[in-house]
Amino acid sequence: MATQTTSARNSLESGEKETPFSSTAPSLYDDIEAQDHALPHRIPTHTPHDKEGAPLEISPSHLSQPPQPGVPDGGCMAWLQVACGFFMFFNSWGLINAFGVWQTYYTTTLLPSSSNSAISWIGSLEAFLLCCSTVFLGPLFDRGHARALVRAGSCLLVLGLLMTSLCTTYWQLILAQGICMGLGGGALFIVSVAIIPSYFSTKRAFAIGIAASGSSLGGVIYPILFHRLQPRIGFGWATRVIAFLALATLLLPCACIRTRPTTTPTRRKKLLDLSGFRERPFCLFCLAAFIGFLGLYVPFFYINEFGSEAAGLSPTLAFYLLPILSSGSIVGCILPSFIADHAGPLNVLSICTAVAGLLGFCWMAIHHTLSGLIVWALLYGAFSGAFVSLQPSTVVSITDDMGVVGGRLGINTFCAALGILIGNPVAGIIVGRGGWVGLQAFCGGTLLAGAVLVMVTRWSRVGHGIREKA
Repeated sequence: MATQTTSARNSLESGEKETPFSSTAPSLYDDIEAQDHALPHRIPTHTPHDKEGAPLEISPSHLSQPPQPGVPDGGCMAWLQVACGFFMFFNSWGLINAFGVWQTYYTTTLLPSSSNSAISWIGSLEAFLLCCSTVFLGPLFDRGHARALVRAGSCLLVLGLLMTSLCTTYWQLILAQGICMGLGGGALFIVSVAIIPSYFSTKRAFAIGIAASGSSLGGVIYPILFHRLQPRIGFGWATRVIAFLALATLLLPCACIRTRPTTTPTRRKKLLDLSGFRERPFCLFCLAAFIGFLGLYVPFFYINEFGSEAAGLSPTLAFYLLPILSSGSIVGCILPSFIADHAGPLNVLSICTAVAGLLGFCWMAIHHTLSGLIVWALLYGAFSGAFVSLQPSTVVSITDDMGVVGGRLGINTFCAALGILIGNPVAGIIVGRGGWVGLQAFCGGTLLAGAVLVMVTRWSRVGHGIREKA
């Protein structure tokens, strides 16, 4: 202390100007500065300003979160989550894709007095609740409850199938297949699309596409299973066999789903986070999802009936149009997703949706040709499958904060749910009043409008440059 005082006196005597932070006392301030550098998430005591002098906002969430490890982008655990997502898609959207076989059975055998539009409300309600429930289930995923969601969803889905096997009236089907299975499928779906982005970065769209192809495979296996078993063992036991298959395939997700630390942030999330609607790209893409899903599933619900009534096919040939449509979606889920990792999900989605819309209008020209219907079903399944598989990748690509990706996915699928809820019953009314041409125009027109909105979303995100990855 005496040495420092002597040094200060000598400097004053020599005419040197002393500053408050001069080298006469380096140890105290150097120690404080070193502590500040050692604590990167410490909240600064002063307010930073921009170049014009305006105060900048500091996000407490980013300052309070500890640094997270890098995304693995592969590995055994990451691909295990893809396998879990595959089986969750298989039993959520896979059963939606397969609803056409139940639609045909209900209108011809179980509930012959009910109209196509009334029957389609069962499947539309199931799809609506599958998507709508994700608005509230997404934030639960963000809070780290992925495993609880998977187990609850599995129980509800299997219970709904078992109760459906006992149904004999319309309102019973609404409760069992529409509400119970819809809520269960929603819990499985939100986990299947939200868990994968935390494990992949450069292969994200491809990994989600592989998982989403489970919905297409479910749309192939479940209708064939029901069609083969129902004449032999009856409606009840055919549906129970499907319930047992769903239970067996959901055991893997129930046991192996794992949430990475990055998807379990320390700050609590709102159960309904609407902050995404402050961003123009997200708003536009939600509108694109709503418009596109109005007509996207119309062929999946009505292709069997079209084949038997308009195309004059035998019941067996008309039935297999639905599995063919779903088998085309397998390619449509995987291949566009692989390309999207290199070209950008918005770029690929806009092209595939536009082609699917044009195919909706091409459907008008195919009436009595079996080979033409098969080729059309394969192509439509391939290009429409991209609209389902690339939705999660697109939401992730336009979301800057991965801590809210579950909530954003929930909002987006809710908008899609409104489209599904309205679209298929409207298509049933169109068939009853305007014929099949009106239904086909409705399918093609909504998808083309959705493609335009996807393109506008891209322009809003990255501008008009053709070579920009988006």
